[in-house]
Amino acid sequence: MQPVPGATVLRSLTPARARDMRTGRRSPAPAPCIFPPSRSIEPLLSLFAVDAMLFHRALVSGLLFVGLFALFILPTSSGQLRGTATLVGIVTDAETGEPLAGANVIIAGSTRGAAADANGRYEIRNVPIGAQRLYVSVVGYEAGTRNLNLREPGIVVTDFALTPAPIEIGEVVVEAERDEQWMRRFERFKEAFIGETPNAEQVEILNPEVLSFSGRLSNLTAYAAETLEIENQALGYRLTYFLKEFQTTRSRTRWDGEPLFEALDGSIQEQAAWDRQRRQAYLGSFHHLMLALLADQLEEQQFRLYMRPMTSTPAVSDGPFAPAPQLSGQRFPLNDVSEILEPGATDNERVLDFEGAVEIVYTGATESEAYRAWLQSRGQQGGVRLGERFQTSQIWLERGPATIDYKGDIVDPYGVTRSGYFAFKRIADQLPKEYRPWR
Repeated sequence: MQPVPGATVLRSLTPARARDMRTGRRSPAPAPCIFPPSRSIEPLLSLFAVDAMLFHRALVSGLLFVGLFALFILPTSSGQLRGTATLVGIVTDAETGEPLAGANVIIAGSTRGAAADANGRYEIRNVPIGAQRLYVSVVGYEAGTRNLNLREPGIVVTDFALTPAPIEIGEVVVEAERDEQWMRRFERFKEAFIGETPNAEQVEILNPEVLSFSGRLSNLTAYAAETLEIENQALGYRLTYFLKEFQTTRSRTRWDGEPLFEALDGSIQEQAAWDRQRRQAYLGSFHHLMLALLADQLEEQQFRLYMRPMTSTPAVSDGPFAPAPQLSGQRFPLNDVSEILEPGATDNERVLDFEGAVEIVYTGATESEAYRAWLQSRGQQGGVRLGERFQTSQIWLERGPATIDYKGDIVDPYGVTRSGYFAFKRIADQLPKEYRPWR
């Protein structure tokens, strides 16, 4: 792997180098350890003090120190030098052409967004090159989305003409009474949307009165009259969630909507706790996997991948999460990322392409009791699994090959369907797309 331009390259004092210093001979240089620019080694080393328990588990699992150390320094290629773009445009009423002042324009899953001015104009600066999903929302209008693949710096004009939509105020007023049925539905909604991980216990929906529901608990549909305001005290973020639609059954949950993240203010102790929890949420995540694939560091990042043929074609899902597909008993180790990752249209892109499913085993952590209970509640026999097992997920391509940018973002956010541990983690464990554990 080539060093990142401008990065600090450190070489450890190995026994061979010590011998060279004594004898004056020169041995082949060891592989460099690359750190992001303007970062010293001290903050990274301090991570091991606060994550001693994780380090101990890694040692018990037979992992080398250097393997764990690499988890915190995985670079994003030369992303720091790729430049940024400025997104501008006008949001109007599709029927009248009138500007929609105050329209919310966000980069989905990020900390970046803007509100349209009195003329319907918006501007979002310093947007990283690569895959970005624009989401536009105004009360009383259908939301607008646009998947962008920014390939060079500059100004990108993207206009939106939104279609008026009726507001079902009557349902909201009735449900706002919060009777027992509403509360049961609300609890079911939180389980499916926020999640059932330990982090979910520290997540609160601050304005639940905007939610209304229909259907039974086994087939629940939710509506939001306004944006959901969510506070995640586990990871230290406040989310403004633009929820368009939501439906959950016993076996599948799907929703259409996007979050805007804002970091919470906190004490030094709270910030330190949030940093630890954020790293924990990142390690073994889908985004972590994508960056490991791009850097060809699967083994170093504690991932094992296997090709799994499907015994039947799964139904096309309406979102990134779905129940595990029917897989054959065959499992073939994936020894080279080039088997599933191909060059893209530009140097900043790669194409994920494979048949069947890829099973991902993250050896850096084992399944939690909460995950086993979650599997059992869905009839997947999670409660009878014996012994500790590593976190295991599956991905497959329902819509054909998927383009990935250098940041590990999928150009079509629904282009890769996930199940297993990836599907277990919901809003409570979601991080802004810009998050990296070494920053």
